[in-house]
Amino acid sequence: MVRGKTQMRRIENATSRQVTFSKRRNGLLKKAFELSVLCDAEVALIIFSPRGKLYEFASSSMQETIERYMRHTKDNRTRPTEQNMQHLKAEAADMVKKIELLEVSRRKLLGESLGSCTLEELQHIEQQLERSVSSVRARKTQVFKEQLEKLKQKEKVLAAENARLSEKCGMQPWKGSKELKENNIAVPYDESSPSSDVETELFIGPPEGRTKCNLQQC
Repeated sequence: MVRGKTQMRRIENATSRQVTFSKRRNGLLKKAFELSVLCDAEVALIIFSPRGKLYEFASSSMQETIERYMRHTKDNRTRPTEQNMQHLKAEAADMVKKIELLEVSRRKLLGESLGSCTLEELQHIEQQLERSVSSVRARKTQVFKEQLEKLKQKEKVLAAENARLSEKCGMQPWKGSKELKENNIAVPYDESSPSSDVETELFIGPPEGRTKCNLQQC
C-alpha cells in the first residue's frame, strides 16, 4: 500500500500531534548525530516541545557552539564584503561630484565665478534668477493677502464686540472708518468745543496796556 503524502499543516488531533512530534524529534536527533560522526561536523540542535520541554544535542559543547555562532554572525554583520566596499566607494565619489557641481552652481547664482561662463550659461543663470524672483514675489503677495484677511477677520470680531458692549451700555455703536467712508458720513463739528474757537483779534503793545485790534480793521 502506497503511503499518502503528508500535508504541511498543523495536526488538529492532540494525540496524533504528540506522536508525530516524538517520531520526528527522534529522527532529527538521530540525523544530527549521524552528521556529526560521519562528516566530523560541529552540530548543535535545540528543540522545544509545544509544552515548553527542552530537547538538545551537541557534538561537543552546546555553550561553545553557541558562542562560536555568535562570533561568526557578529563578524559577518560588521565586516562588509569587497563588493559592498566597491559599491560604497563609487557612491561616495558620485556624491562628491554632485556636491562640487552644486557648489559651483551656487556661486554662479550669487554672481561669483562668472568669468568662465559662456553666453548661453549666463542666459540660463539669468532665467533661473528671474524665476526665483517671480516665485518670491508671488509668495510675498500671498503672505500679504493672508495677513490682510486675518486683519479683516480681527476687525469684524472687534466690531462685533464693540457693538455688544455699546448695546450693553446703551451707547451708539462705533462705526469704523471704512463704514463711515462707504456711507458718506462726516464727523460732526461741535462749535461749542474749545478747539473750535478761533482767535480773530490781534493784541498790540505790552501786556499791561496793549490794545485790541480787529484783524479786519487792521
